[in-house]
Amino acid sequence: MFKKELGGKSQQRLSGVSRKKLKRTIKERFPNVSDADIDFLLPPKVEVTVCKYSNRVLVYGLENDCPMFFDSEGRGSEIFPTVYTLWKFPDLLPAFVLKSCETSTFVLGGADLMFPGIQIPDDGFPSFSAGEMWAVKVPRNPAPIAVGTTNMSREEGLNAGLRGKALRIIHYYRDALWASAESPFVPNAGFSEGVVFEDPSLISAIETSESGQDNQIPIEKTNPIDVEDGAPSQYDSRDSNVTEMTSAVSDLQLDENAAISEGNTDEQHSLTTEEVDMLLDQCFLQALHTTVKPKDLPIPGSTLWSSHVLPCRPSGVTLDIKKSSYKKVSKWFQSKAATGLITVKEDKYTKELKLCSVNLSHPDYSSFKAEKTVVDQPDQCAKPAAANDRSEPVDKLLIITEMYKPSSHVNPIFSATGADTSKLYTASEASEVVFGYVEQEKLAKPENKSTVVLDVTLCDALFKGAVKKGSAYPTEIHKKDLGPAFVGRMQAHHVVSRGGDAVARKGPIKPIQMLTERRGGNKKVTRLSGVESFLIDPETLASELQRKFACSTTISELPGTKDFMILCVNTGMVMLLLQNTSLT
Repeated sequence: MFKKELGGKSQQRLSGVSRKKLKRTIKERFPNVSDADIDFLLPPKVEVTVCKYSNRVLVYGLENDCPMFFDSEGRGSEIFPTVYTLWKFPDLLPAFVLKSCETSTFVLGGADLMFPGIQIPDDGFPSFSAGEMWAVKVPRNPAPIAVGTTNMSREEGLNAGLRGKALRIIHYYRDALWASAESPFVPNAGFSEGVVFEDPSLISAIETSESGQDNQIPIEKTNPIDVEDGAPSQYDSRDSNVTEMTSAVSDLQLDENAAISEGNTDEQHSLTTEEVDMLLDQCFLQALHTTVKPKDLPIPGSTLWSSHVLPCRPSGVTLDIKKSSYKKVSKWFQSKAATGLITVKEDKYTKELKLCSVNLSHPDYSSFKAEKTVVDQPDQCAKPAAANDRSEPVDKLLIITEMYKPSSHVNPIFSATGADTSKLYTASEASEVVFGYVEQEKLAKPENKSTVVLDVTLCDALFKGAVKKGSAYPTEIHKKDLGPAFVGRMQAHHVVSRGGDAVARKGPIKPIQMLTERRGGNKKVTRLSGVESFLIDPETLASELQRKFACSTTISELPGTKDFMILCVNTGMVMLLLQNTSLT
């Protein structure tokens, strides 16, 4: 239902009567929810909005926040919780647990849940009827990843030999409804871009309990802003052999999803605490002057740290926040806000700090002389240091960029502004084109500058073919919705670059597929395919896996494609190690 970008919408605040009716409906649909729980989800003193989309779906949420419930029929009665609500109340709905975390790739791709992909409980499935609401979870992660309705009853499923469709997926993590939140977030570190794994903090707690080490403190979940340079990964509790093998394949990581860490700390030993504090301030002011733009605000703290502050450090110098007097990045940002240089705001759900504004008249900002160029790149975010403490060459870094190509819908806008319709654009560049058209045609509403009046050309570019026959076309749109709606009408592409090689392909990038299975007793086999999408030679990778993990590897061509599959035999740890990369 929400696979594609949501089209035009009308939004309004709920009246007191409508708000009470919504709470009654939620209470009827979910009898195990108390009035206090409902007030927690929909606080009495916070405005609740309802958005009506072109497909008649009603989405209820807190004003300027994430969606909480939606009505798939648009009649005000078929209320479903969003994943944001399920992350607050994981047991709100009964849930099917997948057989393996890798199966979540199909669910997050929009596929319905089939019986063969479900883990059968020891006491069998509980009783359920067709059309009931159920959630979907992965093993050892309490946060649901999807919600849907059962396609058949328990008895019908058993009679069919547990074959066929079990759950019709309506809404899932990373679909358009999830992305419609003001600040989309995830509940724990197990949630990746195209797949959901076990919750690392839960695994650590279980392993600690099983090992009998009662005096060991389990690894806690941290907010993105609190991730420290040099902090151990979720797999550091494994033995040293695993750590060594992880370093051997760490060049598969993508810099945009890697942990905020710095492996090479030898250069930091010569810096005092005061010098590290001064270096942090210098990099921060350099970022405020050069890379942080007013249109980018507000910026999540983790993005500000990894994409703006770290790239501004001097060449050959590393940043270790633990060597400073602040110890944590969040405390450092709070100290800058206390001086009046910036204003920050804490996200009520993720508890992550956001940079909201910069005081341009502050003495520290006005007296700072920024360098013209930034000489160092954030390679410390790309991957941990190698086992021999040598930094990874920049030409080995893998960079994936989402790009968009003008389609027939938006070509008139590009032509009117003089932009090239044959090249690829990033989302921000495409947004600049449409806002340039708005400024050129003076379409901003005089009495409300945050609203854009749609002329014929812009209305056709955004909604032609997307509005149902007989329905009225929108006459205006909010500025914050204009950019995403315009980009959604373009053709998605991606560019993969590594060193001097770069390849542009149509559509989103295909994730690497990994599957581990048993053969003949305790023999484990790992299948790996799709590495060609990341400019990785299958033969080279197979040879490296064979050498590093002392296993046998074979390569075979996948039927109907030009891609190859790598088969690794007797590799109990290969699956774990490859999951530790962000290629999945």
